[in-house]
Amino acid sequence: MEFIDLKAQQAALKPELDSRIAAVLAHGRYIMGPEVRELEERLEEYTGARHCITVSSGTDALLISLMALGVGPGDEVITTPFTFVATAEVIVFLGATPVFVDIEPETCNIDANRIEAAITPKTKAIIPVSLYGQPSDMDEINAVALKYGGIPVIEDAAQSFGARYKSRKSCNLSMIGCTSFFPSKPLGGYGDGGAIFTSDDEIAQACREIGVHGQSERYVHTRIGVCGRLDTLQAAILLAKLERFDWEVEQRMLIGRRYNELMDEAGIERVRQKDDRSSVFAQYTIFTDDRQAVQEKFKDAGIPTAVHYPVPLNEQPAYKQTGMGNTPFSKEKSKQVISLPMSPYLTADDQQVVVRMLTVGYL
Repeated sequence: MEFIDLKAQQAALKPELDSRIAAVLAHGRYIMGPEVRELEERLEEYTGARHCITVSSGTDALLISLMALGVGPGDEVITTPFTFVATAEVIVFLGATPVFVDIEPETCNIDANRIEAAITPKTKAIIPVSLYGQPSDMDEINAVALKYGGIPVIEDAAQSFGARYKSRKSCNLSMIGCTSFFPSKPLGGYGDGGAIFTSDDEIAQACREIGVHGQSERYVHTRIGVCGRLDTLQAAILLAKLERFDWEVEQRMLIGRRYNELMDEAGIERVRQKDDRSSVFAQYTIFTDDRQAVQEKFKDAGIPTAVHYPVPLNEQPAYKQTGMGNTPFSKEKSKQVISLPMSPYLTADDQQVVVRMLTVGYL
């Protein structure tokens, strides 16, 4: 059993992948080739955002977005400590301070009700993370941001591309949405990649220029920028994967709901979804007070598991002195979470095996 079955996905998509890759090899435009813009147009149509700017990684998507907003030394950016380090890394890299707000213990997403208390005159942006494939309470977060003068909200949707929130697509829920095309993500390439989404023309232009060394046209550098381009081969691979993506999203939701039913019947505590159709189940995550024993049991059976995330960012050595915030729920849940095999190709029989493993005295 695979943790994420990319081999089955590749076999299902091989003709489309081969054709798309061959087309790039034939025209030889490996940087900024036509597939890049084609992908951006397809993703704009998919999300409903006016602009999509593809970039070299999900991390660069966040970095470029903050640069476009002018975030720098002396600024504060509100976010969650229960996420991958990239979310806070880009804030600190620009000289700003991450202000960590605690999570909802049921969803592990940032608690929208706690954000207002963290806002100060230095707050330059808010970055909620759509963890495990489920968007945060974006309407509530946007409302708080608007109350304080329209603070920019950047959805870190690295794990939630394809998810919906109140009928709207993740990545088009706030001023800016950022996603990742890391291979294990719901829409993943065969290397690094990411994208920025916005319907703000000025922000889109800034992001597009920053991602190509600050160029407004060749050799005209109007901004400080970075080398943040998505390469053409990754765009071609993602275009091939888009052909099957709607089916994969439906499968993820079906498999996630089946897991939920099995876990609830067995009395196993799990990450909760506020709406079973709101998550693309980038990971399927449960809670246990004896994680090491569970992991060892699964390892002995040859079934992979993972932990997302074992240490909150405000307790990481590099961030203890650079961030602010008291987050007891994040600390508690970081010791309990464990993610189980999950992909659109996971069978019902495999799910039964996973749940049977969990019901033999370790939770």
